[in-house]
Amino acid sequence: MSEVIVSVETIRKLLAAGNGDSALLYLCRAAELSDVATGFTEARLECAASLLRQLGLDARRNPRFQQPAQRPDYTEQDVARRMEDQESGFKRFVGEVQRCMGRVLSNEELKILLSMREYLGLPVEVLNVLIHYCVDRGRSRGAGRMPSMRMMEKEAYHWADLQIDTLEKAAAYIQNESLRSSRMGELCRLLGITGRRITPAEERYLQAWSDMGFADDAISLAYEKTCENTGGLTWKYMNSILERWNGQGLYTADQIRALDRKPAARKGGYQRHGEAPSPGMVDAARQMLEEE
Repeated sequence: MSEVIVSVETIRKLLAAGNGDSALLYLCRAAELSDVATGFTEARLECAASLLRQLGLDARRNPRFQQPAQRPDYTEQDVARRMEDQESGFKRFVGEVQRCMGRVLSNEELKILLSMREYLGLPVEVLNVLIHYCVDRGRSRGAGRMPSMRMMEKEAYHWADLQIDTLEKAAAYIQNESLRSSRMGELCRLLGITGRRITPAEERYLQAWSDMGFADDAISLAYEKTCENTGGLTWKYMNSILERWNGQGLYTADQIRALDRKPAARKGGYQRHGEAPSPGMVDAARQMLEEE
């Protein structure tokens, strides 16, 4: 049975970081398992991976594939040979992509499809799922909007690096992305964001709050406090509120109202009846007695 050996120094670094996600991701990569095995969302995975890089503990080997600009230079003759090879299934794959996109693909686009199949090594059935996923996602962002082949190629490289090479893995990934997208929509409605797409930075804030486990009423309460104190939605300010509550283990509005207490400000600098004297008042009284 294969084993994963983790040094004492590495364990100390992971413990000091105090982040369970990064520790789990480190073990997953040390065992040479796919990042998908963690079950993390893409944003949660990126946060854990970023912390590992900061700690110098990125156990993952270099990405298996270079960037699209450095992929093999396929020719039109290469494409023609694959189209004639009935056993490869490439011709059927091209036909399905053209049917899905509603047009005939150019020679350059055919080369990109060939690189997805041969350079990345993704099975045809997985590539079919990927193409439909990209098209459906594009349409959901605008009526009639069709993704470019370059966008699909970028997604294919992402899947290859995540080792999504079976229908089961593809289905799990799409389901997680669907749940994440749905949650982002719910949070946008809570914050009154409508009629526009959120920016990547805004999405990172929303994903972080979702990963922390806050209930909708807690996020609404943080939004109200932010608007009261800043006059509107200030992402950094609202994030500071939620990070404080997260540190206190408060995730619902009821918990927050019951336990998140701040000292009431004194009016006019007077000591209230029954309130413990401050250190400054004690020093002032001691000095007055000494002078007398």
